[in-house]
Formats: sequence, C-alpha cells, structure tokens
Amino acid sequence: MASQVVNPEFKDEIFGVALRPHLLHQAVVMQQANRRAGTAATKTKGFVRGGGKKPWRQKGTGRARAGSSRSPIWVGGGTIFGPQPRDYSYRMPKKARREALLSALSMKRKEGKIIVLAAFDLAEIKTKLVRQMLEELQVKSALIILPENDDKVMLSVRNLHKVKALRVEGLNVYDLLRYEHLIMTEQALRAIEERLAA
Repeated sequence: MASQVVNPEFKDEIFGVALRPHLLHQAVVMQQANRRAGTAATKTKGFVRGGGKKPWRQKGTGRARAGSSRSPIWVGGGTIFGPQPRDYSYRMPKKARREALLSALSMKRKEGKIIVLAAFDLAEIKTKLVRQMLEELQVKSALIILPENDDKVMLSVRNLHKVKALRVEGLNVYDLLRYEHLIMTEQALRAIEERLAA
C-alpha cells in the first residue's frame, strides 16, 4: 500500500478556525443521543398479566379498598413512571454542526495530527497491509477518510481496533475526537474543503 506523505496547502477558513469547545461538546452529545436505541420499557398495571378480578368487595372487610392485585403498591404489580420506548434523537442547527466540524478539523491540524497521502493503493483486501502502513507512519489510532467508497480499504481496517475508515460524507466530530490521527488522500482533502466551503 502506498504511503507517500505529501505536504498540501490547507485552507485556513476550514483548517484554521478558532476552537469552539462548547460546540464540540454539543455535537458529541447529539451524536451519542442519536445512536441510542430508546427501547427500554417497563409494564404499567395495565400491561402486567392478571389483576382483572377485584380482590375483595369494596366495603365491609375492614381492609383498604382494592380494585386490582396488579396495583403498583402490591407485590407483583405494575411499575409507576417507568421508562417507555422513545426517540432520543435531535439535531443541532446546520451552522452549528458545520462550525463544530471546522473546529475539530482545525484542532487536528494545530496538533499536527493530519496525515495526507498521495493515494491509497491497496493491492488486495488484507489487514496486514494497512497495519504495515500505520507502522511506517508511526500511527496507533487513526480515522481514515476516503474520497469515495473503497471496499479494499473498508474491509481491511474493520478488524483493527483503533482504526476506522469513512467516506468524506460520513466525516463527523465524534470520530474526529475519538481517533488520534486523521489520515486521508489529497483527493479526500479537496472533497472535504469543497463540502465545507462557506
């Protein structure tokens, strides 16, 4: 796999903006919320099996009135105010999402964690080849950005614990912060600049 490092020019309006920690935080919280399944559920007294018959008559027994043996205050009863299936997802404003992404990219550049390669030339689907390339670059944790879908790279990195490959369209704040280095081709870099151009 070719791993020739190039030194391209970065556009300051994309890779040189001021850090916005609060937007980075909001973007990560939003992404994590959007990934929640929201399937937690408990049964109220209306869903617990049984309890259809009135346990005893309304008056005359000396006991408190009861209409169901599945009341929440009874053993075996339903749950009060338990979780129900819900959608946790929400969206930040488009401008705020863009600013968060620019902030994350600028932080990577400032830290010197962006590596731009001439090309990804992977002869076959083989994890070993990607691992060798990362060792040459002295990288242990990396987010690889591809300009277009490349099954050879995608399938070769999926077994590497601290490496992930994404297309330019999938670039996001959470993954940028999660992985130490950002690796991409010149073509991917230009695609990112085109996508994020004001």
